[in-house]
Amino acid sequence: MTNSIYDTSDTEKIISRIQSLTTESTGAWGEMTVDQMLQHCTAAIEVAFGEKELTVKWMMRILGKLAKKKIFNSEFQPNSPTASEFIFSDSYDFETSKSTLIQKYSRFSNEGKSAITVMKHPFWGNMTYEDWDKLMWKHLDHHLRQFGV
Repeated sequence: MTNSIYDTSDTEKIISRIQSLTTESTGAWGEMTVDQMLQHCTAAIEVAFGEKELTVKWMMRILGKLAKKKIFNSEFQPNSPTASEFIFSDSYDFETSKSTLIQKYSRFSNEGKSAITVMKHPFWGNMTYEDWDKLMWKHLDHHLRQFGV
C-alpha cells in the first residue's frame, strides 16, 4: 500500500512522527540539525504551493527531467545534493519550525490537490498531482527517517 499526502490517515501518521522529534534529535547522515531539517522540508512544500521559487540552471533542469522517473520510483538516497534555496544553516526556533511544517504539510490532506498550484517544477519539470504526491511523501519520509522517526 502506498502512502499519500492527500490521505488524512497517512497525514496523521506523518504528523505523529514530526511531533516525536525533539531538540535532541540528531541525523543519522548529513550535516543538518533537526531545526534546519524542519525548515528544509517546509521550504520544499512551499514550492508546491507557489510560495517559494527556485533558481535552477538550464543544465540542472535537463538533469532533473532525465532523473525524475528513476528518483520518484525509488527511495531517496542519504546525502543527495539539494538546491541552495533548501539549505538552512542558521539556528531556528524548534517549536515554531515544527508547527509550521505540520501546518503546511496538513494542507495536502485538508485542501487536496487544490493546495498545489505549481505544475511545472523548476528542477523536475512537468508534474502531475501523483508526482507531487510521491515527491512530497518520499522527501519528508526520507528526512524523518534521517532523524530516527
